[in-house]
Amino acid sequence: MTRPLLITDCDEVLLHMLRHFADWVDEAHGLSFALDAPGFREAVRHKDTGAPIEEDRIWPLLDGFFDSEMHRQNVVPGAVEALQEIGEQADIVILTNIGDDYQAGRVEQLAAFDIRYRVLCNRGGKGPPLVELLEEMQPSVAVFVDDLAVHHHSVAKHAPQVWRLHMIAEPIVAAHMPTSPHAHARIDEWSDARGWILDRFAEGPAEA
Repeated sequence: MTRPLLITDCDEVLLHMLRHFADWVDEAHGLSFALDAPGFREAVRHKDTGAPIEEDRIWPLLDGFFDSEMHRQNVVPGAVEALQEIGEQADIVILTNIGDDYQAGRVEQLAAFDIRYRVLCNRGGKGPPLVELLEEMQPSVAVFVDDLAVHHHSVAKHAPQVWRLHMIAEPIVAAHMPTSPHAHARIDEWSDARGWILDRFAEGPAEA
């Protein structure tokens, strides 16, 4: 029997990102970022008018942050300890929604916090790359953790047998963001999430 598998996102699950991004877009671009906005598209705004920025500027801004500002990010409390405990009985893969050009930087960034696991990058929904990972590793049971509802929807569609945990580590965002209807649970603290994950490993695959 193969080992269980945890597939986890990075930003706002393992590392804080949004507050640091907000500081940077203010300093470098004179834009505001509302942590209580319903989505990223609505969060980045022109300071003078309060209007959301043009949609085609979003990805370039994110790329700009990851080009030069990843050093700002800090680890989510309890993440390292939880991963260490989970890793005693399961394999761990970090599936992060950034371009392949940032893979080496993400590995180095995480290693600085003693988070040393396989890192996969992707753009778009995480369901298809997760299915490829399952086919490769053949885990006995798998748990997926992410802060974005769109990815829970994607994984539910492509791999419904995978347990899905919605976690948002940024408190202001968490307070304003509803739980994904496609997640099995919502837990925003690693101190509580690790027990839930270990219990799902013991339970076996989710009902498809």
